[in-house]
Amino acid sequence: MTGRMVNTVNNIIWSPVLVGLLIFAGIFLSVRTRFVQFRRIGHMARLSCNTHQTDGEHSVSAFQAFCLALSGRVGSGNIVGVATAIGIGGPGALFWMWLLAFLGAGTSFVESTLGQIYKYDHNGHQYGGPAAYIHNGLKSRAMGIVFSIVVIAGFSCLLTTVQSNGVAAAFNNSFNVPPAISGVALALLLASVLMGGLKRIVMVSSVIAPFMSIAYILISLVIVLSNWKDIPELFGTIFTSAFGINPACGGILGSTISYGVKRGLFSNEAGQGSGAIISAAANADSPAQQGLVQAFSILVDTLVICTATGLMILSAGTYNIVDAGTGALLVANAPELGANFVGYSQAAISSILPGFGGKFIAIALLFFVFTSLLAYYYYVESSIVHLCHHFHKMQRLEKLFIHIFRIVLLLSLVYGAVNEALTIWQLGDIGAGLMCWINVIAILILSPKAIAALKDYESGQSGTIPGNFPHSSSTR
Repeated sequence: MTGRMVNTVNNIIWSPVLVGLLIFAGIFLSVRTRFVQFRRIGHMARLSCNTHQTDGEHSVSAFQAFCLALSGRVGSGNIVGVATAIGIGGPGALFWMWLLAFLGAGTSFVESTLGQIYKYDHNGHQYGGPAAYIHNGLKSRAMGIVFSIVVIAGFSCLLTTVQSNGVAAAFNNSFNVPPAISGVALALLLASVLMGGLKRIVMVSSVIAPFMSIAYILISLVIVLSNWKDIPELFGTIFTSAFGINPACGGILGSTISYGVKRGLFSNEAGQGSGAIISAAANADSPAQQGLVQAFSILVDTLVICTATGLMILSAGTYNIVDAGTGALLVANAPELGANFVGYSQAAISSILPGFGGKFIAIALLFFVFTSLLAYYYYVESSIVHLCHHFHKMQRLEKLFIHIFRIVLLLSLVYGAVNEALTIWQLGDIGAGLMCWINVIAILILSPKAIAALKDYESGQSGTIPGNFPHSSSTR
């Protein structure tokens, strides 16, 4: 698929209709839940720290589910994605990322609650997600299968390339490591962990994700506070650019909104349905509990980590605004960086801590990307399980399909590392966009089930809906 074809497909999928659908869904579901993401934020934080595990070795605790979901969300999108949004959409793109996070937390609550309501048992493990609630909630076996196939393609071939591309660029910038070497090394590192299954994946994620997130935020704070006098003006620039008032960004308002929404979605995954896949594997006394946990991870991902990256880059002034079509510099604050988006973050840290920024970003990105890939692996494995669970003849081939997927995933990492960044990001957008089209429509239709679970939970009841919480039942 050539770069022109990729761009054409991306523009079709990411038409203004999809951007509007995501914003509408966020507003509608936030209103229907009475903005639960704000009302219960303290409770959400406490639930996310719950390490209690009740259902044995085949399930995960709320904290492990939170860390695994955060691992999937905190990745290349939080560093390279934010820089790309600013580099093409201008400073105002950060505002639209914030807006999507505020609204997306409501979307995430609904999809993750549905993930718990419609989860099922398969060989002693708990699985679920959009494919399950589309199949059983919407009574559409065909669309459940289509969604599973889209997830397999998206997280094994498309979005994975973005992650490895960011790591390869960062290590090439800082250590002069050839991109191909970075891609192969990342593939081998991932393969060593995948052999351990779900338990090893959640164990690694629950250690790396919180540690690296805190370290990254602290370094970002150092950079922002070093430029503290510019903070009021900085926020003024963000808000004026978000609505095209700033003269420098008036002509790119469409890109500002589009890239803010796309990069916000790529980072926090609200509406894609991936959080619902994780939610289904977790212990929960009520479906609404996991909805709250996953909504909290959206807020942490974008409002904390993405904001740290954005403010760091903007306060240091180490960015350009690039025309997405021609590559020409519309605003040249750091012309030597051109469209080297990962270099924006590296240069921002190096402006205060010379010689440290590039290396720190490269290493932080490696950890973030690695844990994202672990989550991606689980998303795809769950989708393969869904297909095999509903096709008797495929069950004998389940392990074979998983092994084939592992090979495709590892090869995709190498492919992403050695190809041009803009095309790779568009491939990632295609994967995310396809999932959103199917999942957002499904959760809008099924949202009354999640709202009912929330009402039961807040009234002190169990939060389950009789007949619609097949915790351990077959969904064939």
